[in-house]
Amino acid sequence: MATVEIRDLCLQGIVGVHDHERRQKQEIIVNISFNYDSSRAALTDELKDAVDYQALKDRVVGLVESSQFVLLEKLANEILREVMSESRIDRATVSVEKPAALPPARSVSLKVCAVRSQKEA
Repeated sequence: MATVEIRDLCLQGIVGVHDHERRQKQEIIVNISFNYDSSRAALTDELKDAVDYQALKDRVVGLVESSQFVLLEKLANEILREVMSESRIDRATVSVEKPAALPPARSVSLKVCAVRSQKEA
């Protein structure tokens, strides 16, 4: 079992309740952690036997940068859904951080998790 972490993915997207948050993209920081059985990839050294985290990152970037969500909860869960769409991934955690959302706080963040059941595998 391996844990892959994509840390501090700094993106621009629209998420927020207030009018000023809906008009202009703002910084959104995404962190993704996921587990998968990497034993075959470790033996073969072939990308086809691993989770392609470049491709996954690209899909997350597209999702966030085209976002029009009101709530961080919705954005985080949509990212989590995208991560869990990779059939090799057994569990994942996604955190979404919005700097300067509640001054003088440095940021507001939300974390969501999912575990694939044996029936889904």
